[in-house]
Amino acid sequence: MSVAATDLSLRAQEAKAQLDAQVREIVQWHFNPETGCPFWLDFASKLGWDPRRDINSFEDLRKFPPFEDEWLRGGPVRRWLPRGLEGKPIFTFETGGTTGVPKSRLQIEDFRTDYEMFSETLPEEFFPRGANWLMLGPSGPRRLRLAVEHLCQYRGGICFCVDLDPRWVIKLIKWGESEALDEYKAHVIDQAITVLGAGHDIKCMFTTPKLLEALAEELENRGTSINESGITGIFAGGTEFTPQYTRFAMEELLGPGVYLTPTYGNTLMGLACSKPVTPEDGYKIAYYAPQPRAVIEVVSFNDRDLVVGYGETGRVRLTTLTRETFIPGFLERDEGEREEPCDKFPWDGVSGVRPFSKLAAQTTVGVY
Repeated sequence: MSVAATDLSLRAQEAKAQLDAQVREIVQWHFNPETGCPFWLDFASKLGWDPRRDINSFEDLRKFPPFEDEWLRGGPVRRWLPRGLEGKPIFTFETGGTTGVPKSRLQIEDFRTDYEMFSETLPEEFFPRGANWLMLGPSGPRRLRLAVEHLCQYRGGICFCVDLDPRWVIKLIKWGESEALDEYKAHVIDQAITVLGAGHDIKCMFTTPKLLEALAEELENRGTSINESGITGIFAGGTEFTPQYTRFAMEELLGPGVYLTPTYGNTLMGLACSKPVTPEDGYKIAYYAPQPRAVIEVVSFNDRDLVVGYGETGRVRLTTLTRETFIPGFLERDEGEREEPCDKFPWDGVSGVRPFSKLAAQTTVGVY
C-alpha cells in the first residue's frame, strides 16, 4: 500500500471513529427525556429496547425500524422540537412538495452550520470574501433561500434574491402548459438579469442547472455572457448534473474564468459537496455528505440495509445526526453509484445521482 493510500486509510478510520462518537452523542440527546423531542421519546417507549443503551455505533442504527417518509408530513411540527432547544427561534423548512403534503424539518442553527462548513470548501479566487451574491433558485418555504443568504453574509457579502415558486412550475408541467412555463421561466430570468445589470457588483451565484442554462442563453441573446456580467463563481444543485451537462456548462455556458461547483443537497441532509470536477476524470461528479452531521449510503434496491459494492448502483439512504434533527436511514427518491473515499473526504460518496428509477415516472422534477 502506498504512503498516500495508507494516509487515506488512517483518515478514514479516524472519520469512522468520529461518526460513531457523533451517533452516540445524538442518540443520547434525542432519547433523553430531558432533551429529546416528543416524537422520538414516544417512539422509544414502543420499541421494547433502549436506544441510549443499545446504540453505540453507526451500524447499530440498523436496529431501528425503517424510517417512514410520511412521519415528516403534516403536523403538529413541534413534535420534532427537542426539549433541550425549547425557547429558541424556530424555522420550519419544507421539501419541494412534488408529491402530496410537503415534508417538514424544524431548524434553529443547522442551516447556518451546514453552509458555514460548505463555505470552507469554496476557492477564494472565484468566490472572494466580501463579494455580493445572486440567489437564483427556489424561494418560499424552502431552506435554500435563507441558507444561501446566510452563506453570503457569512462570507461578508450581500445577497440578492429572485422570486421563484417551483410548485407553480410543477403544476404547469403537469397541465402541459408549455407556453405558460416558458413565460414563467422568462420572468424569473428577467428578474436575475435586471439585478445583475443594476450595478450591485455581484460576483457569486447559486442556481439550478436548468436556470443556469436559461440565464446563459438569454444573456447571449442580449449580446453578453455570464462571465461578462461579472460572475466568477457559481455553486449549483440539482439531479440534472450529469457529466455531459457539466462538460456543456463549463465549456459552452461559462468558459474560462467562471468556476462551477455542483452540490447535492436537500432540506433533510444539508449539503453534500463534490470533489473537484475535471476533464481528466470525464467530468464525473462524486458527492460527499458533511460527515459526521449527515451520512450518505448507497444501498441495494432489494435490501435497504445492504450497502452495495464500490461502483455499483443502488438507492441513496440518508442519515441526519444533529441535535436539532435525528433521522436514521431515510430512503431518498434518488439512486446512484457508490464512490470510494477521496483525499478531501475520507468516507464513502455517491456519483451519478438521478431520480430513483421506480419513482421517476411519478415525480415532476420541474426547475431542478
